[in-house]
Formats: sequence, C-alpha cells, structure tokens
Amino acid sequence: MKQEILQNVEELKSSLIDLGDFIFDNPEIGLEEYKSSKKIIDILRMNDFKIETGIGGFETAFRAVYEVGQNGPSIGLLCEYDALEGMGHACAHHMQGPSIVGAALSIKNQLKDKNYKIVVYGTPAEETLGAKVKMLENGCFNDIDVALMMHGAPDTTTDVKSLALSNFTVKFHGVRSHAALAPEKGRSALDGLILLFQGIEFLREHVREDVKMHYTITNAGGPANVVPKYAEAKFSIRSYDRAYLNHVIERFKKVVQGASLMTETDYEIIETKRLNNKIPVLKLNQILMDNAELVNAPRLSPPREKTGSTDFGNVMYHVPGSCIRVAFVPQGTSSHSDEFLCAGKSEEAHNAIILGAKILAGTAYDLITNKELFNEVLNEFKVNKEKSEKI
Repeated sequence: MKQEILQNVEELKSSLIDLGDFIFDNPEIGLEEYKSSKKIIDILRMNDFKIETGIGGFETAFRAVYEVGQNGPSIGLLCEYDALEGMGHACAHHMQGPSIVGAALSIKNQLKDKNYKIVVYGTPAEETLGAKVKMLENGCFNDIDVALMMHGAPDTTTDVKSLALSNFTVKFHGVRSHAALAPEKGRSALDGLILLFQGIEFLREHVREDVKMHYTITNAGGPANVVPKYAEAKFSIRSYDRAYLNHVIERFKKVVQGASLMTETDYEIIETKRLNNKIPVLKLNQILMDNAELVNAPRLSPPREKTGSTDFGNVMYHVPGSCIRVAFVPQGTSSHSDEFLCAGKSEEAHNAIILGAKILAGTAYDLITNKELFNEVLNEFKVNKEKSEKI
C-alpha cells in the first residue's frame, strides 16, 4: 500500500509543482497571504476536506480535515506560506503547501481500510509574528496526535532541538535636565540601560553555555547635552531548555530592577515574543529519515544539533512533532539569501516538493498502520517532555 501512496504523489506531480510556482510568483508577507492560503484551501476543498478558515485569530490561517472511521490516529500536517518582506520566498515557504497537499491527498486517495484523521493546518506569519504560538493559545493543534512539517534546505535532515526564546522591550523613565548646568536634578534613563547592559555581561558568566543574550538600544533618549528622561532597548534571551530559560529570565528581571534602583528611575518590562524549545522525538525523526532514504532523497545527513528558534517549537512542546528538511540548494547555502530565492523554481526545488510529499505521506502511513510504532512516538515524547520540564 505504501508504494501505491508514493505513486499517487507522483501522479499529482504537475499540479503540486504548479501550486509551488504560483505561491512563489505571488509572494505575500505575514497576515497578507490571501492568494496563497486560498489556493491551498481550494485544492483541499475540491478533494473532500472539510475546511475552516480564519482560525486561531488569524484571517489567513485554516484547518482542513479528512477522516475515515473514528478514533484512529490524528496526523497533523502543517504548512507555512508567508514570504520575506522585500525578498519574496527566500526561505522556501512556497514549497511547504504543495508538499503537505501532496501528502494529504495521496493518503486520502489510497488508504481506505484504516481509521485515521488527516488535519492540515495553514499557519501564517512564521517570519514575523510566529502565529503558531497564538493559534496554539486559541485552541488549535489540540485535535492532532502528531505534527509534521516539511522545509526546503541544503541537506535532507531533521532537527534534534531548537532554542526556546523570550523577547523583551525594556523602558526606563527618568527625569530630564540640562546635562551641564543642572545634572544633579536629572535621573538618566539611559544610565539605567547602560547599567542593565553591564549587568547582563556579568550574568553571562553564571548561566549555562547554551544561553544566548542579545540586546540593542532602540531609543537613547536624545542629544548629549540633555539628561534623558526616557530610554528603550530590546532584548532576546534563548536557551535549548524552556524551564531553565524561565530561571534565567527571573535573574534578568532582577538585573533590570537593580539598574533602576541605582539610577532612581522607573522601568517597564514587556515580553513581546515567547517561543518554546522543541521536545525531541528521535523515533519520529528516524521514521522521516527512513522514508527519505526509501524515496532516494538527496544528501541524507545526521540530525542538526545547532538550530535557531521557531514557532513550530511551541507546537512540538505540545504534541510530538518533527520537520523533514529536503535538500534543494548546495550545502552551506543560507536561508534568507539570494541563493535560496534564485533556486525557488529550479528543478531541484520541484523535486524537493515531490520528495517532501512522499516522505510525509510515507511517515503518515507508518504511523496510521503501525500501532506499536505510533505508541513509541507518543511515549518518547512524554518521557522527554517530563525531563525537559525539570531544571
């Protein structure tokens, strides 16, 4: 049966490539992906998927469901379709929708004798808002047992982990005065920021090696001859472990408070973004890679150990999940680059779309038809999450 499913993906090849090229030729930034999401929705609707649009608080998000029987495994297939502002699809998001559609349709068309549910989630604004976070908070992804994605890449691989992230805006409020004639009457908001930066530099020595702390001034308060009453900076703090990151953030907040006390200024701390680390499920990674090997995907590589942050991490903190990265650009090529953009409609990109669909379809088939394998994935996730939540 798996071969019939893979063959069905091959039969869908031209339509999937056309879909990818359409999304590439009509790049839309986050929350404006009207054409892209509609094109994907229309195909799924024509193939008997039940569609719900505007979900999770986002107009361009959607859920598409096809179910056979009752109480079978629920396989989530997630796709992004937002482009980079001013660049277009330089991160290969135009490839995800076609691969997801190919996997969903081939399972639906061929697998008739098992109970299962296929749930396709359209997730907008990954590059800007990380909309999966708010979608999760608003009740999305509670109807799936496993979450799968596809991404174009330099190598065919999976990830072991991702960095949990919290972004903050910190504002200091002081008292303005003339910097030369009456400096004693002022309380410098900028001094508060500078002391905060210095405190972070001392804090670096006393946190784990995986912790990363970045900052920049967004408002320095004005000219040099005025004691500034207002100053603002942005901070990004990361770790591979959300529980430990929460501990570091409490220390960060104490440094902010200390800088405020030393300068007799007031402060505000505003969290602007919060991404969780992925809970690794190595069994699920292996199933994806076994299917990648089955379809002869190029440049099979070990799982990536060093990764950034993603809103898919929040989903993978909630349910077991993994993303198969399929090679279509030369090794070492960076995403968000001209090289990624120029390869977007290449033969390699078209092949990666089809290979991604086959890998996801094969993985979904394995999880639906092999109860023992499915339970192994669920159990590994449970054990690893319990470990992750301990500092």
